[in-house]
Amino acid sequence: MAVQGSSDVLVDELYETTHGLRQFVEVRLRAGGASVARLRALRMLAHAERPLRMRDLSERAGIAARTATTIVDSLERDGLVERVRHPEDRRAFLLSLTDEGRRCHREAEEIDRDALAEATAGLTDAERDQLRTLLGRIRKATG
Repeated sequence: MAVQGSSDVLVDELYETTHGLRQFVEVRLRAGGASVARLRALRMLAHAERPLRMRDLSERAGIAARTATTIVDSLERDGLVERVRHPEDRRAFLLSLTDEGRRCHREAEEIDRDALAEATAGLTDAERDQLRTLLGRIRKATG
């Protein structure tokens, strides 16, 4: 049972479940040399139609600019991301994945998929559909 942190035990259980799921995936990604934060950044860069500015990455990820900078600095140090001067804005850089970054992204996505499949393996298709419906109703009420 969740430790009470709000006035609704369901909310506490949702939080505890998502937090536990993130930790479950994080452990597996770390064993492969990645992390959830790094995978999110790699994923956004991999799926972007064109190179992103740091501000774009920060906004899309919903994280502070300083956090995005720290993640990108680490990815750049590891040769996974490159910064190129923006052709129209001298103050800005564009971010794109290197070949090694694309390879690392593919590997991390595979680890993520396998971990999530393992974590949800006990759910039937009907239970998965029901859970998605219920979570969708909560998102609709709060969005």
